[in-house]
Amino acid sequence: MSIEIVKAGLFCTIQDVGRKGFQHLGINPGGAMDKVAMQVANLLIQNKPDEALIEFFYPAPAFQFNQAAFIALSGADFGATIDDTPVPIHQPIFVPANATLRFNKKTKGHIGYMAIQGGLELNEWLNSFSTNSRVIAGGLDGRNLMKGDLIAFKSKPPYLKETEGLQILHWIADTKRLYQVERIRYLPGREFSLLNQASQQFMTNAQFTIQADSDRMGYRLKGPLLRLKKPMELISSGVTNGTLQLLPSGQCIVLLADHQTTGGYPRIGHIIQADIPSLVQQAPGTIIQMIPVNMETAEKINKQQLQYLQQLKNACTLQLHAYDRY
Repeated sequence: MSIEIVKAGLFCTIQDVGRKGFQHLGINPGGAMDKVAMQVANLLIQNKPDEALIEFFYPAPAFQFNQAAFIALSGADFGATIDDTPVPIHQPIFVPANATLRFNKKTKGHIGYMAIQGGLELNEWLNSFSTNSRVIAGGLDGRNLMKGDLIAFKSKPPYLKETEGLQILHWIADTKRLYQVERIRYLPGREFSLLNQASQQFMTNAQFTIQADSDRMGYRLKGPLLRLKKPMELISSGVTNGTLQLLPSGQCIVLLADHQTTGGYPRIGHIIQADIPSLVQQAPGTIIQMIPVNMETAEKINKQQLQYLQQLKNACTLQLHAYDRY
């Protein structure tokens, strides 16, 4: 039981929730850029929320299923087809053996995900299956997936019913409440007070353009030049996924999944955890609006997102159990 890469895609890798607890050794967490989409894809087919899956950008890869499989697509909509039949995102799909999944058009979003029920047979490294291409570890040989790669299924999907052809199951994950399309919210950082008055005022309702050289390490932002009250050098200190740093150029970068473990640039803010998926799904050239919030608000938003994902998990479990009875 396996899936074959018949066309390589852009930055197509194996990812899961990430490699936690090793930043003190200089090993970043990595993991899926959009952890909401990762969970949605897995929950739709009753995988564990953090089950390893395939992350890809556009131009996207193409896959051939050497065995029938039960899958879900989430995140970006890249116009998926299975043997030329359009298939949706955020909905469970039964794929027949020898079928080919392709992506033909970037419709919405920036990063796509595919989960396979039962998971993928991979080698774990430091408690995670996520690809760390910098040290060539995790995922599949620590690298991007290439044409000709074969990835075995961990087990036969428990809910798979052998059918003659493609089936799209009827339940759909409504992800509108999980993404913030109008604005990205952040907590002012430890060095926010070092900004001069004009820069602090701009950051109360800031607009930035995501730059073309953005990647899994960080999204570079272009806006009015921000300045400190006075030039200074800082001792390198810990950073995390979502840290907003002020670069020497006066522009900003938001550190993301493959960020370094420490940094010496001023940490003027931190994107709230619930809004990181909304940010990473924006393509280069997109203008984003960022507004500050306090810790109480950030915690409330994060809690609401977690509650909604739990509701989705419960609903999908009920739907699958009902389907299995017939």
